[in-house]
Amino acid sequence: MKDDQFKAWKLTREKSKLNFFLIRGVLSYGLPMLIIMAFMNKPFVDGFTSKAAIVHIIVWSLAGLLFGVTMWYVTEHKYKKELASRTYPKG
Repeated sequence: MKDDQFKAWKLTREKSKLNFFLIRGVLSYGLPMLIIMAFMNKPFVDGFTSKAAIVHIIVWSLAGLLFGVTMWYVTEHKYKKELASRTYPKG
C-alpha cells in the first residue's frame, strides 16, 4: 500500500463504515449500475412502480451495499497489514 493510499484510508475509516457503505457502495456503485441497467433492460417502461423497476432498485441497492462491505474489508485488511509492517519493521 502506497503512502498516499495509507493516509487516505486512515481518513476514510475515521468517517465510519456506514458512511463508506452508503457513499462508496450504494451511491457510487449501486446507483450507476441501476442507471446503466435501466437503459439496457428498460425496467421503467411502465413507471417506477412496476414490478421490474422495484426489483431493479432493490437488487442494485443490495449489490451496492455488498460491494461497499466487500471493499471495506479488503482495504481494511491491506491497511492493517501495512500498519503492522510500519509498526514492526522487518529486519
